[in-house]
Amino acid sequence: MQVIIFGAPGVGKGTQAKILASKLGIAHISTGDILREAIKNGTVTGLKAKAIVESGGLVPDEIMGGIIKDALKEGKYQNGSILDGFPRTKAQALILDQIFAELSVNKPVLIKIDADDKIIIDRISNRLVCNSCGNILVKNDVSENFVCPVCNSKNSYIKRKDDAEEVIKRRLELYHEMTAPVFEHYKDKAKIIEVDGTEAIGTVTRNILRQI
Repeated sequence: MQVIIFGAPGVGKGTQAKILASKLGIAHISTGDILREAIKNGTVTGLKAKAIVESGGLVPDEIMGGIIKDALKEGKYQNGSILDGFPRTKAQALILDQIFAELSVNKPVLIKIDADDKIIIDRISNRLVCNSCGNILVKNDVSENFVCPVCNSKNSYIKRKDDAEEVIKRRLELYHEMTAPVFEHYKDKAKIIEVDGTEAIGTVTRNILRQI
């Protein structure tokens, strides 16, 4: 099963992708995590993407397409995958169409998670991310000498530069302008599942699984 998880930044795609990957027995591909790792390690891809990501822009299609194509060809993805963060543009959707055709994927599942922009801005601007493992928490839950419940790192929670309110607003503008139209591209190419992302995490998961 090939799944695309779709929605605005901060709507909960990454959280649901990890849960669904575990429950469905497929691999989770987070382009955001891959890019952040490349930026952290100072790789060629990371250096190219660093300034773009931190300003709230979109990484060029050729970079993203190459990352996805290489990943999907790895053995651990042969039973299926859930794509988190790709495609974000119509051009990327066309690239993914070609990749799926090469892999004989006839009709992927597209999960669209919806939430109002105001809720998303509040959610992202009040979150912190573990610099070691990428776990996300609300900043009110992170105190001095806090130990990450996932990787046990101490004082590792930071506010990402691309989570600043002005950057979030720019990311949402880009989403509505460039990414939202991708949904139309898949209306006759994928099995469409739409859910309300403002509900509790467990409720969102159950609503998705019920429709799958």
